[in-house]
Amino acid sequence: MAQSLSFILVHIIFSTKERRPFIIESVRPKLHAYLAGVVRASGSECYRVGGIDDHVHLAVRLKSTATVSGIIEELKTTSSKWIKPLAPGLETFAWQSGYGAFSVSPRYLKELVTYIDSQEEHHRRVTFQDEFRKFLQEYEVQYEEQYVWG
Repeated sequence: MAQSLSFILVHIIFSTKERRPFIIESVRPKLHAYLAGVVRASGSECYRVGGIDDHVHLAVRLKSTATVSGIIEELKTTSSKWIKPLAPGLETFAWQSGYGAFSVSPRYLKELVTYIDSQEEHHRRVTFQDEFRKFLQEYEVQYEEQYVWG
């Protein structure tokens, strides 16, 4: 085969360090747009970015040569530098060291985008920790509780 063709859709989730509520409403749309731009600049496609004050969700189609860890490293490194001067109190902004990345069938892209768009409403009922545990259980990811939140 002369061409490398792929459709790798990933639901990426990561939080602020210690889940501190850094992502204030006035900064949130700018951060989401910035994160989408980082993904697109890398050659991948970003269908949606959303979240609340302590974490983000991204729906990303990876280009054929991209790695999940590489794109997340780029997202976290560049955005943590970019966000600090935007508002008072963000000087100490940092992302948690870990992340979640879950494969999604392309047929569920619309549902994933809807889920990401409804984060504010969703988190009126469910904590980030419970949400993340649900994903780990759904995808049968083995984990030790004490290492997930550090």
